[in-house]
Parts: sequence; C-alpha cells; structure tokens
Amino acid sequence: MKIIIAGAGEVGFHLAKLLSYEAQDITLIDTDKESLSYADNHLDIRVLRGDATSIEVLQDARVESSSLVIGVTSSETTNLTLCMLAKQLGCKRTIARISNTEFMDNRELIKFDELGIDELISPEKLAATEIQLLLNQSAFNDTYEFEGGLLTMIGVFLPKSAPFVGKMVKEAAKIFPELHFMPIALQRMGTQYTLIPRGDTVFKEGDQVYFITSAEGVDELYKLTGMQKKEIKNVMILGGSKVGFNTARDLCNKKFNVKLIEKNKEKAFDIADDLPHALVINGDGRNVELLDEESLDSMDAFIAVTGNSETNIMSCLVAKSKKIKKTIAMVENMDYFQLSHSIGVDTLINKKLLAANNIFRYIRRGEVLALTRLNNLNAEILEFEVKATSLVNGEIIRELNFPREASIGGVIRDGKGIIALGDFKILEGDRVVVCCLPKAIPRIEKLFL
Repeated sequence: MKIIIAGAGEVGFHLAKLLSYEAQDITLIDTDKESLSYADNHLDIRVLRGDATSIEVLQDARVESSSLVIGVTSSETTNLTLCMLAKQLGCKRTIARISNTEFMDNRELIKFDELGIDELISPEKLAATEIQLLLNQSAFNDTYEFEGGLLTMIGVFLPKSAPFVGKMVKEAAKIFPELHFMPIALQRMGTQYTLIPRGDTVFKEGDQVYFITSAEGVDELYKLTGMQKKEIKNVMILGGSKVGFNTARDLCNKKFNVKLIEKNKEKAFDIADDLPHALVINGDGRNVELLDEESLDSMDAFIAVTGNSETNIMSCLVAKSKKIKKTIAMVENMDYFQLSHSIGVDTLINKKLLAANNIFRYIRRGEVLALTRLNNLNAEILEFEVKATSLVNGEIIRELNFPREASIGGVIRDGKGIIALGDFKILEGDRVVVCCLPKAIPRIEKLFL
C-alpha cells in the first residue's frame, strides 16, 4: 500500500516507523530538514522536503497513485487543506489530525467527506476518552471499548492474591460456568514475550493479562483477579493542556468533582472561565506542599498530563504515596511503557500510540471497524465485520484454520456482545474481535476478506 504522511513530528514519525515495519511504501513530507534527516537515517522510507499543501510536492510524492494520505502536522489548517487537495488529485482515502474538537462534535453538520476528508483524528481527544474509560474501570490498567461497550478489552496486572494464579485457563473458566470473558493475550513478568493463551496456559503472579469481556463479565473479572472496584468521584488533574482541559470538561459533564492545577496564570484563568464546574488552581503541581494544601490525600484519582513526562511520572508517584486509588500519567517516551509495572504508576498513556491505533485500522485488509495495539505488548486487537465472501462466514470456530498466534475474543451480533467459544457459528454481519501477533495478521486478514 502506498501511504503519504505529512508531518515528521512525534505522531508522524511514530506512524511512519510502525508502517515501515509492515513493509508499506511510505513517503514522509515535512518542511523541517532536521526531522526528515533523522527519519531518513532511521527508517526505510522515502522523505520529501517541502510544503505538504504544495500541488507540486504532492505530485512529486505520486499522490495520484496513493491509497492513503495522512495529515499529522502541527497545523490543523495544513492537515485539512492537504486532505482536500490529495482527494482531488486522486488519493483514495484521507485522514486529518485536528486539535479543534468542535469539528468532531459537528460531523453531521459539516460533511467533511464531501470536502475530501474521510476521517478526523484528535490525539488529545483520544487521550481524554482513554482516561475516562480507565476511571470507569478503576482497578484495571488498560481498557478499550468495542461498539460503545458491548465488548470491552481490559488489562490487569495479576497480584499474588488473584484466585486463579497457578491455575490453567480451562480451570479458571470452570469457576464461572456461564463464561462472560476470554483471556486473549498475556505477558510474563520480566519478559518481552507476548503469549496467546490456550486452555493449558497457566496464570502466574505478575502476569499482565488482557481479557475481552461482555458487560456481564466485568464484575466476574473483579472477583477472579482479586481486584476491588473503586468508586472514583474526586479527581485532581495536573496540567491545563488540551488533554487536561478535555478530560476536565468531560468529567465535569459526568458530575465528577474536578480540581485542575495549571502553572500558567493566564491559561489558568481562561480554563476557569470555560469550566465553571471545575476548581482551577494556578500553581506549580511539582510543589508537594501545594498538592497537600489542595487535599491531594482526599482524591480518588490523580491524572498528570503536563507536557513533561518526568513531571507527570514523579507527581503520580507522590500521589501514590498518599494512597490515591488511581494514578494516570501521560508520557511521550515509548520506552517508559516497558517500565510501567516497576515505576509504580497505575497506567501510562501515550498520544502517539493512541493516534497510531486509530489510523492503523485503515491499513489492514478486510472490513476492520476498530483496532488497538496493546501497551508494551507485541499484539493487536482488531474488530472485523464478516462479509458474505469472508472465509469465516458460516463456519464453526473450532473448525476454522485459525493460526495458533491468534484467538477470537468475542462477537457482536444484533446489538449484543457474545463471548464466542469453540462451538460458535460465525455469520455474515457479525463483528468479530480478534487478538493476534504480527506474524499471524496476513492469515487473519485473508479469513475476513
């Protein structure tokens, strides 16, 4: 697939890096010589220096034969203009990164597809949504919803007290005969290897395990993992960034009690005007005395989303020392994910990874409705729609030639999430959630074409 990416910043570079691993034909466009030089030296891609909204530059990038153009520069206007031009010059599909979330809230009013923009993504909005999901499932350290929560992916770090540590998957399943969840991926403590669990796989203390569950299965997972559901009501947010602002606004709308700390005085006053139901404090969140004065120890959750990863991590550690139930830190450095368990912060989130996940489903073959990559695990979870021509249509799961490096976590049918076992028959129109390792992806894609 020929893909053009405009913007060699953090999101663009990370996306180009992931796509280059997939042996895609990538052209990266940017005006910054240094950023392009770094990408050229580290990635197997073509780089092109110039203005992404220049017709001459786009023609040089062979936009007319491209399958996808992605605008992820820091300029929203550039991204939108690029997509409109690319579509008229012959590109099949376009995606624009935006910062103004009004555009996403008014999609039905403004027909962006008629303008040549097929998809809008906002890394900041994606991060705010991710934070809200994590607060809803407070005991778990990773989460993702399919079809508005009909099926949910939940990640959990198994403590020694979890009742099924030392048991095989099939033994754990017997605890609840009416199964409402399915383990889909597992990483052993201290390793970088991702396992797709089978019936004879043994759960061990310290495992990072990912489950697919229906709405009914969430409470079962709390019991099985030995976790307690923690009610989150009082939330402190460090940083009035776009992520911090969007998160505070969304939580206020859900009737959470929100305190937001912002270092910049002018920005703090602006946020206070825009968010009358949040308590906005002008101060330096790195100051432990300030956090104590603002009753940090009475908070249920602490969310650090400043522009500095180290500040976010350290302030979350301070919050953790005050016995705060849930801590979430936004980080830019992907390497921190490998240290997430040992750092002591409940959950790390990364805007680049969230944006890349959102875009990746357009790269996959088959009718991919959603895709997420698991934090620090070498696995993807994809949601496919079964077509009449799909090889899986009309087949029973256990009779499928399904790769061992993949598993079906669940199926959405007629507005209901189902945990599909071996005797389940897949039908046209089903939405099937699959977890797979990279080497199994081509085989999985062929089953759903």
